[in-house]
Amino acid sequence: MSRIHSHHPAAVQLCTKKIAHALNQFSRQKIICVCIGTDRSTGDALGPLVGTMLQKQPLSGVHVFGTLDDPVHALNLESTMEHITQHHQHAIILAIDACLGTSKNVGTIQIGLGPIKPGAGVNKDLPEIGHLHITGIVNVSGFMEYFVLQNTRLSLVVRMAEIISASLLTAFQQQKQKQIL
Repeated sequence: MSRIHSHHPAAVQLCTKKIAHALNQFSRQKIICVCIGTDRSTGDALGPLVGTMLQKQPLSGVHVFGTLDDPVHALNLESTMEHITQHHQHAIILAIDACLGTSKNVGTIQIGLGPIKPGAGVNKDLPEIGHLHITGIVNVSGFMEYFVLQNTRLSLVVRMAEIISASLLTAFQQQKQKQIL
């Protein structure tokens, strides 16, 4: 797993490089971004913010689930996964979600192969999702997690969403250029 702090001056470039490397592990061309979270909690809005930012760009071969207007969250995650399984077979599933961590890691973006377990930070038992994942550590875990997510700085969440979406867009464009060549 790679970790890049959102305050790093080259955060977009570093995240793009790590995402492109992760995408190269798969031969599939179709990409599904599942941006998990809700706009009803500042800390949990990272995924829907990324999804909304991605949806504003023309993305050939990329499908986005989870936006501010149509979030993917605990109540509809399983039905969203069923829809993806039925309609988007053989696609790379990229899961994007907020998470809680230690105080020294708040503001860190993590990129890794394999699934994530959404809701684990708030003790929800939800299914794992993703062939690869991007998580953003938005606040500190360990005590009153729902309250902590509600009181997360919006500026941090927006900055992280901008870095993640810009990195994804660049990595997707690089993938398309490689497919053309």
